[in-house]
Amino acid sequence: MLKAKVMGSATATLKHPSLEGRRMLVVQPYGPDGSKPDGDPLVAVDTCCGAGLGDEVMITSDGRTAREMLGSDNTPVRWTVTGINDR
Repeated sequence: MLKAKVMGSATATLKHPSLEGRRMLVVQPYGPDGSKPDGDPLVAVDTCCGAGLGDEVMITSDGRTAREMLGSDNTPVRWTVTGINDR
């Protein structure tokens, strides 16, 4: 799991069926110290939290979690939002 900040949202005119009706967020992961950006922004799917612009979220690349959240055994999703940091 990584801490990340929501930078915006992503839209697509053509999606894998497992992404229909799902929110795709552009998130910036943070390093181990939690204060400095680490790497390039990623696209993460938010199915449970309702995260918005500027929110700090927890993301995971666990494939099993993505498959369970999306109800699809062959989803192309790698990153999912698992929670919002409520400070």
